[in-house]
Amino acid sequence: MLQKILENLKIASLNEMQLQAIETAKKASDILLLSHTGSGKTLAFLLPVLYNLDSKNADIQTLILVPSRELAIQIEQVFKQMSTGFKVNCCYGGHSTKTEKNNFSHPPALLVGTPGRIAYHIRHNNFNTEGIHTLILDEFDKSLELGFKEDMSFIISRLGKLRKRILTSATNMGEIPEFTGVKRPVELNYLDTSTPTTAQLKLKFLRAPDTDKLEVLFGLICMLQNKSTLVFCNHRDAVERISVLLAGKKLPHGIFHGGMEQEDRERALIKFRNGSHRMLITTDLASRGLDIPEIEAVIHYQLPTTHDIYTHRNGRTARMNAAGTSYLLLSSADYIPTFLEEIPELMTLPETNILPENTPWRTLYIGAGKKDKINKMDIVGMLLQKGKLLRDDLGRVEVLDYSSYAAVRNDKIDGLHKLIREEKIKNKKVKIAISR
Repeated sequence: MLQKILENLKIASLNEMQLQAIETAKKASDILLLSHTGSGKTLAFLLPVLYNLDSKNADIQTLILVPSRELAIQIEQVFKQMSTGFKVNCCYGGHSTKTEKNNFSHPPALLVGTPGRIAYHIRHNNFNTEGIHTLILDEFDKSLELGFKEDMSFIISRLGKLRKRILTSATNMGEIPEFTGVKRPVELNYLDTSTPTTAQLKLKFLRAPDTDKLEVLFGLICMLQNKSTLVFCNHRDAVERISVLLAGKKLPHGIFHGGMEQEDRERALIKFRNGSHRMLITTDLASRGLDIPEIEAVIHYQLPTTHDIYTHRNGRTARMNAAGTSYLLLSSADYIPTFLEEIPELMTLPETNILPENTPWRTLYIGAGKKDKINKMDIVGMLLQKGKLLRDDLGRVEVLDYSSYAAVRNDKIDGLHKLIREEKIKNKKVKIAISR
């Protein structure tokens, strides 16, 4: 079964952490898994969960609590891709509570959700907690940081038949809160081995001549050209301010922060994943737990306030065997943070700014998805046959519950849209548009 799952996930083999997690879960009732984002924690707890699911049990058997909607959706997608035959449901803020409640009419074996939304369903008796024997608290440190302690405490108090708890964290845990019920966990600590090495991650800094760093940021973006780049800010208003500057320069980019509607956040990540945008301006919401590609450059537009935040941001690049560069932008009043273990290299920018070329991809929106019985092959078939695209003209295709997105070559998308905008998919008329 494991080999088939790895084939479905397009993974050659498990890493050391994942193998140790599987073996430990066979014997230990409580596990503390410490590892950085991007190291494979999701599979490290999903495989032990799978081995404990009973196909004859019609109840919810495992609950996974996560700090963000995006992480909930990502775990759901990974589990579905494993093709285990077990049902999984996903619950989070911004999603229809009515749809989620209806999904409980046939309970999933695995339930993934954010603490606030899961607590809501428990308080409204929308599902039965009696059959839940395994609890995963993923990115637990982030959940505490975001203020989910009360909801998590309430949820766990309603899980009276827990036999196994797996708590994951991207930072070293001090004392584990009593409400978790985790007493003497077996600790698997991979924080050191999963941290980008000095050889992989280059550290550099730039200093602005005054307190406004926008022009320096623009110069750095021009220097980086089309490298995949994350720009981190501490506040939403800084994200918006940078976006206004880039829009004025006609530079394609996405933004991502907690004040956005869920649909807009999903679209920003999709465009970043499929190459329509090579740059994402974000708060620390994107520093971990998201399914985004390997990043070549991380820019700290506003300085991280702690070493942990700095580590999480940098953890988006220089993963595995890849290389990456982390840039600190300092104003005339800023100092290099004292928690840095090494002093970054001071760099200067070219005197002339050359705008990056447009990315070769744009995104096509299709108003139908999995809930409409549409799959990826339906989309690909229509675009190649009706849209007369060559295979190389089509990039990444993502199918969500009620919508789908396809990356199409920039020079082909307008003609494609004219050909297929009135087309039906499975005899159903759907909206097809070039994504804004």
